[in-house]
Amino acid sequence: MTSNLLRRIAPVILLVSIPVTTHAATFTIEQVLSSPFPSELVAASHAPRIAWVFNTKGIRNVWIADGPAFVARQVTHYAGDTGDPIASLRLTPDGRTILYVRGTEANDAGRVAAPTNDVSPRKQMVFAMEVDGESPRPLGELGCSEEGCEDVKISPDGQFAVWSARKQLWIAPISGATPAHQLTDLPGSSAHPQWSPDGHHIAFVNDRGDHSFIAIYDFGYQSVRYLAPSVDRDGSPRWSPDGAHVAFLRIPGLMQKEPLIPVKPVSWSIWLADAATGISRQVWQSGSKLEDSFPELTADISFAFPADDRLIFASEQDGWNHLYSVPTAGSTSALLTPGNFDVEDVTLSADKKSVIYSSNQDDIDRRHLWRVSLPDGKPQAVTHGETLEWAPVETGQGNQVACLGSTATSPAMPYRITAQGREMLAASALPADFPSAQLVVPKQVVFTSGDGLQIHGQLFVPVGRSQPGPALVFSHGGPVRQMMLGFHYMDYYHNAYAMNQYLASQGYVVLSVNYRLGIMYGRAFREPPNASWRGGAEYKDIVAAAKYLQTLPTVDPKKLGLWGGSYGGYLTAMGLARDSDLFAAGVDFHGVHDWSVFLPQWDGKTPMAPDRAEAEKLAFQSSPNASVQLWKSPVLLIQGDDDRNVPFSQTVDLVQRLRDNRVPFEVIVFPDEIHGFLMFKTWLKAYGATADFFDRSLKKP
Repeated sequence: MTSNLLRRIAPVILLVSIPVTTHAATFTIEQVLSSPFPSELVAASHAPRIAWVFNTKGIRNVWIADGPAFVARQVTHYAGDTGDPIASLRLTPDGRTILYVRGTEANDAGRVAAPTNDVSPRKQMVFAMEVDGESPRPLGELGCSEEGCEDVKISPDGQFAVWSARKQLWIAPISGATPAHQLTDLPGSSAHPQWSPDGHHIAFVNDRGDHSFIAIYDFGYQSVRYLAPSVDRDGSPRWSPDGAHVAFLRIPGLMQKEPLIPVKPVSWSIWLADAATGISRQVWQSGSKLEDSFPELTADISFAFPADDRLIFASEQDGWNHLYSVPTAGSTSALLTPGNFDVEDVTLSADKKSVIYSSNQDDIDRRHLWRVSLPDGKPQAVTHGETLEWAPVETGQGNQVACLGSTATSPAMPYRITAQGREMLAASALPADFPSAQLVVPKQVVFTSGDGLQIHGQLFVPVGRSQPGPALVFSHGGPVRQMMLGFHYMDYYHNAYAMNQYLASQGYVVLSVNYRLGIMYGRAFREPPNASWRGGAEYKDIVAAAKYLQTLPTVDPKKLGLWGGSYGGYLTAMGLARDSDLFAAGVDFHGVHDWSVFLPQWDGKTPMAPDRAEAEKLAFQSSPNASVQLWKSPVLLIQGDDDRNVPFSQTVDLVQRLRDNRVPFEVIVFPDEIHGFLMFKTWLKAYGATADFFDRSLKKP
């Protein structure tokens, strides 16, 4: 789920005890989940050094590698499956010091997640450590729940760090010589700090709810300055290389009594302010069509100020998410990445003369890296083939590009890009018994949904399968996600891909479905009519996937199951509630079961919406709860009760409805776990129970 809804529900007891599967297998769930998942890849701006985080069976640590050979080594030495994530990894410009945040954000009650069921409260802290030092030192506490709080920024001279905590900006010397202290005390919430090139100022976003400002804090002064304050929502401040200007994005302020059901374009614009005087002007304005709407998913990561006279931004004005360039003087924008594909990760080269990005150009169900020279060059492929690459960075010396990548049978790992291709870093960290040789290569399939829409998927077929047998439909969450022909770049879906491989090894044909609402197939596919709470049109794609499976000679049409998490849990519940004759069993991880409960918490405008009653009725009708009286097939429900994305009450409520309708169900509850499980042992238990449940439900005669 993409929602930021936070809710903590009192723990409930485990209703059913389900053992981990004991089936004989060529490899175990633990083996296929054992690879160290890499994330947070960063590069030093003035040194040939990169750093990343490895999550190895729930133990998170920071690793580094130095160019030109990029020899990798571990720098931190945390131990134990404790459920403490590491985020916002940073390198000082000289690469000598790492900074990072350890621990989860706080929930509504102000508590940091403690899935180990600790009786003492945990803290979310900012740490610093010399790469060649002995131990990390705490700089200050975060413990925040607002958006953008895990965003530590290092000053240009590498001496200070600033971040958002408890709705204000805090600052600390990286040396740890003095404790962190509060920098601002403003109404609303202050976040997304950006240092000026000379380190004398900090631009940031001050969010007041229905509007927001771009503010500048000047060191040595006791007040802030606001740039072109208005009734709109301003965000994503960016300093020009010379520090003379600040560019930012502007979208309209929230409107009260606005209808909920119709989908309206969200206009937006790019503004440029004189950093000294605050005088501002509009540089670029979007059009008025739906395709011109604010590209919320990529706007911030793609917005850059590479030169004093030019800006880079993302837009979907031609129906695809592309990069554009526009002069700061104001003029027609230039398309940098033409074609029927979407751009995802975006970073500037070390010299700021080109943009390196990931996309699915020429390979729609994978990711590869591309480079385009500024101001208006032609994109050039950096990687290609039956591999996947994402999260590109370039070291401060330039010409050294690193990324994360995977294949269909090898898990995500860090790589450096060479003239010969890509070279894996830290290969020794891969477990010797990781079952790459035993994994299947999923087949790309395209099938037609009930209303004619073309849907992509990945088909996992057990090795040597020739007779009809059980099959499963897998639905990803998000829903703004895409499953691919290889191990995924997000840890949640990296695990899900591994689980689909395991299920295939256990004799299940698995079809992973990229249903409408997902990314990388254009805006019209991602923003279809009558979808989600406005009608659930995407469920047609799940039914179409099941019917496609039924046409295969390797599938028993009466032994179909489905599973998924979050939005995938919602679609799993929809399948069981609406089509128990089609789906014989399902496993629902923390799914949404009643959309109408969410409406009052969206944008704060629902209570005054003129079509509120109609919207709530439509939302409920688009939910599994509306069809629970038709539900017959057994289901396994799995959720952590400190879920900050889907309220635990969604599962509590559904269970009572299933009881009333005498639907067979089983439940596993993980007290104090969050939406994306923090502990490795939680994943093992949840996936083991999933495999066992399907064995009992679909493999019986």
